[in-house]
Amino acid sequence: MRVLVADDDDELRALVLTALGREGHETIQAGTAGLALELARQERFDVLVLDVMFPDGTGLDVCKRLRADGVATPILFLSARGAVSARVDGLEAGADDYLAKPFALRELLLRVRALGRRGPARTDGTIERDGLRIDLAARRAFRGEREIPLTAREWDVLAALAAHGGRVLSFDDLLERAWGDSSEGARNSLEVIIGRIRRKVDAPGRESLIRTVRGHGYALAVAT
Repeated sequence: MRVLVADDDDELRALVLTALGREGHETIQAGTAGLALELARQERFDVLVLDVMFPDGTGLDVCKRLRADGVATPILFLSARGAVSARVDGLEAGADDYLAKPFALRELLLRVRALGRRGPARTDGTIERDGLRIDLAARRAFRGEREIPLTAREWDVLAALAAHGGRVLSFDDLLERAWGDSSEGARNSLEVIIGRIRRKVDAPGRESLIRTVRGHGYALAVAT
C-alpha cells in the first residue's frame, strides 16, 4: 500500500516509516499540517496516518478539509490524547480510526492493514427511500442529483448492513465485517460512525435509514 505518515515528531515519524517499510508499504512523510494537506490532495494514497497536533494547525482540520474536498482515503489519527472524548472528536472530523500514543508498532501495522484492505464484498442493487438513492455496486449515494460524500469506513458499515438484507446485524458481527476488530474501543467508534452516516443520508424529520435494536445491533430499515 501507499501510506502518508504525517507527524511533527521526527523520531516517532521515522519509527513508523521504518515499520511500514519493513511490511513492504511505500511511504511518504510530512512534518506539518500544511504539507500533509497538500500531499493528500495531490497524490493517491491507500491510508493516511495523521498526528492530531502540528505547529501549523491540527490533523482534525486537515481531515475536515479533505472530507469537504471529497477525499475518502481512510484516515488513522495518532494522538497523545487518549480520552474517549478525543477519539470522538477525531471520528467526528471524518477519520476512520484513532490510536492513542504511546502505541505498539504491531498494533499500528494491524490498524493500517485493516484500513487499507478491501472492505466487505460489494452488494449489488440500489436502495431508494425518501429521495435517497444508494448504489451499492458503485458505492455511491445520492439525494436527488447531489452525491453524498461517504468515507471508506462509512461505506464499509453501510455495505455490511445492506448485505444483511435488512435483518439485524449484531454489534460484534458488524464490527468484525467493517473493522476486523470487536474491541470496546472499536465499538465506541462504531457508534460515532453510525451517527455520521445518519447525519449524511437521513431525510430531515423522517425515520432514520439505520435502525438501532437496543442491546443487540443495527439494521437497515429499508426494503430492497
